[in-house]
Amino acid sequence: MESKQLKWVLLTVLSLIWGSSFILIKKGLIGLTPIQLGSLRILFAGIFLLAIGFKSISKISLQQWKFIAITAFFGTFIPAYLFAIAQTEIDSSVSSILNSLTPLNTLVLGSIAFGLQFKRNQIFGVIIGLFGSALLILNGAMNHPEQNYYYALLILIASLCYATNVNLIKKHLSGMAPLSITTGNFLVLLLPATVILYFTDFLEVVTVPQVQNSMLFIVILGVIGTGIANIIFFKLIQLSSPVFATSVTYLIPIVAFFWGLLDNEMLTPIQFLGAFIVLIGVYLSSKK
Repeated sequence: MESKQLKWVLLTVLSLIWGSSFILIKKGLIGLTPIQLGSLRILFAGIFLLAIGFKSISKISLQQWKFIAITAFFGTFIPAYLFAIAQTEIDSSVSSILNSLTPLNTLVLGSIAFGLQFKRNQIFGVIIGLFGSALLILNGAMNHPEQNYYYALLILIASLCYATNVNLIKKHLSGMAPLSITTGNFLVLLLPATVILYFTDFLEVVTVPQVQNSMLFIVILGVIGTGIANIIFFKLIQLSSPVFATSVTYLIPIVAFFWGLLDNEMLTPIQFLGAFIVLIGVYLSSKK
């Protein structure tokens, strides 16, 4: 398959996986605290990746390890906890919408801090996509005034972390195999995630049925939604541009909304309109 076609296939698969992550977080929070959820997500993903990609670590040079460590914390560690904390107050669908700010942050950081060049149509695409996201956000706020939107700031911070991560990968790790990057990331994160989990009451509540049930959702989230998804994402960055790769965050809310329907979260006509505008933004941001 040609790179031009493959990048769209990867974008679609990634949107389905990450669009499902928010409902998994929501289900995981039923029996786990946000800190426990974030730590277990990293641990399950790390164990899976080391099992399938341990040999790939040898391909990482000594000079590259500093960028592996930095991208690990910006791309996975910090967002894993921020999203879990934010979803204690904000619906999973709203959380996914706010995540769509990532391409704009990627564009701004890429041009200011990393010297990356972007076309005018990519800028228009990001702006149009953000306009569609704004419709979704405002409509969600109107329909859910009881939600604490201060927690939305946590998702905005996570979005900045993602933007930093994708630009670092494109500039410093672009030639490295996606499996090597991902496995190296989680090798770095296993120890801090384990230490954080230890200092919660997880060992005391792990035998509680509700906690064990929530852990099943986090196993799926860690292995598929984090481990496998990161491999696909890094491959997508290498095949395309940082802005195109992060435009997956435009499609994620659409998938998350359909999961929300199954969990009794209703879509409004304005939200459907916003989703359509978002797709236009994806097209423009990826067009040559």
